[in-house]
Formats: sequence, C-alpha cells, structure tokens
Amino acid sequence: MQGFLGDTKFPITALACLVLLGGAAPGRPPYDPGRPLPEPAVFAPGSISTGEYESHPAFTPDGKTLYYLKDTPDFSHWTIVESHFEKGGWTRPEVVSFSGRYSDADPFITPDGSRMFFISNRPVDGKSKEDLDIWMVERKEGGGWSEPRHLGPPVSSPGNEWFPTLAADGTLYFGSNRESGKGRTDLYRARLVDGQYAVPENLGDAVNSPGEEFEPLISPQGDVLLFMAVRQGGQGSGDLWVSYFRDGAWTPARNLPPPINSPAFEVSPKISPDGRFFFFTSTRGFAAKPLEKRLTYDELSRRLNSPGNGLGDIYQVDLSALGL
Repeated sequence: MQGFLGDTKFPITALACLVLLGGAAPGRPPYDPGRPLPEPAVFAPGSISTGEYESHPAFTPDGKTLYYLKDTPDFSHWTIVESHFEKGGWTRPEVVSFSGRYSDADPFITPDGSRMFFISNRPVDGKSKEDLDIWMVERKEGGGWSEPRHLGPPVSSPGNEWFPTLAADGTLYFGSNRESGKGRTDLYRARLVDGQYAVPENLGDAVNSPGEEFEPLISPQGDVLLFMAVRQGGQGSGDLWVSYFRDGAWTPARNLPPPINSPAFEVSPKISPDGRFFFFTSTRGFAAKPLEKRLTYDELSRRLNSPGNGLGDIYQVDLSALGL
C-alpha cells in the first residue's frame, strides 16, 4: 500500500502510514538511542521510568518535550506531567499547568504541536462528573497551554471516553462505554464536518468485540489502527492489536506478537514523531519467572523500587518489530 503524506512527496508503506508527521526537528531526536531496538526496552530508566507507575507518553513534534502520566499503583488516578530534554538528559518532571487536581490522562499532541487532547473527570460548567470526557488545550503564543475546553455532545456521553487521537482530516478516534455498543467498551470515530464533530460511528465487528476495546491510535490516512483491548485471543490482561481499513471495511483485528504483548498489561500505543519507534506501556515485571539467583534483601528492595517491578513502565522498540 503506497501513498503520500501531504506535500512531502515521500512514498510510504502501511507501516509508515502510522507516522504522525508535523515538524520533527532535523538530526537525531533525544528519544533515539542510536542503536537498533529489536525488542522492547524500558525508556529513560531512572529519569522517566522510575519504578513508580508511568504510562501514556506523548512527544512534541521535535521530540524534546515529553508529556506522560504518573499514576497511582492501582491505576485509579492519573496526572499529566512534562519533562524536557536538556543538557543530554530528561529534566525532573513537573505537573503540567492544567493537571494535578482531577484525574487527567491519555495526552495526544497534534502533529503541529498546537493542540493537546486528553481525558478528564473534571467538572463541566461547574457541575461535578464521575465519568471521563475528552478535553482540549491549545498552545499559547509564547508557550504554555490554554485553559482546557470540553468537547461536549455528541462526542461526550453519559459514559466514559478514552484515548483521543486524530487522523489527518480531523476525524477523532476514541474508546467509550456509551450505550448501544457492541461490547462493554468499543472504539468510535467522529468525523469533523464544517468545524464540528458529527455523531460518533462505531467501528464495527471487525474491530470491536464482546470484550473491551479502549485505546485507538489511528494513522493519518485513517487506514491503520493500533489499539488496546481486553478480549479473547490475547496474551494477557490487556493487549495491543492492529486492524487495516481496506476496500471500505476494517480487517479482523490481529493480536501483536510477543515480545510486544506479554502475559502482563499492555496499553497506550504511540509512534514517535519521526516514525521510527513504537512506544507503549507494560506492567511486565522481573518476577514473571524464577530468578537466576536468590536475592538478598538489599537486592530485592532495589528491584521492588526500580523499573520492571510490575508497575507500569514506558517501553520503546523499533517500529519494524511490530511486523505490520
């Protein structure tokens, strides 16, 4: 499947269709380790991945700022933080200006870096909410973010909305447990028509199942979909899947192979701005199989307080390893 992205005149394949282009700086971005990564590796251990629960990374187009989540150990409360790449390393993260009080999650930065979409349980029009809705902030002139703007109906519903991502034509993809779904939670898209979102469409039986589909990452052309789901045929409590839009329909979803998926919990499919790396979150840990040797108490304590302890870590792998 060949095509072009905008006016770049750069031929792409189905794999490269996943690249969310838009202003990546020339040269090697800071997330590039300068070596092949054929298997998943913890990203920035000690600075970004610390042994606490980190997840859902989102880079600015130049790759020099990372937004991600710091989560409670039970994954019940989420806060969006940011770190900057300076002087050869990632800075100590700070809570982003609009987060820190409510549960805020699933940041998605548009390819031009001008907007960030996220989900939150913050009040709407002064009225408290228990469900999660999609919100958006805009980059202010001179830096920083605007006050969050709520995406109301028909995108919002009495149920939850999760993990907003956009195709190049503005179509919004997200997960929701709204009524009339095919399963407990389904994936939807809302087309952008005259600057307004139309009534969301269910993506259908090839993508959705009687189980739970939560997190869709759509390609710019809208023809490659990576998503997270809890459903039959997976390898763990939550897995990553792929489907293609061909001849007017989605192909049956395919489970991504090991070592991308594991018996643990995999979520948050993301592609680096340069299109070379796949990022995701996993709760895989060192205790999944017998250890090579008996641990002393000090060794055990270090393991329990380091990445790979079974809480969420951000992982990075070559995009080619997905076998798309």
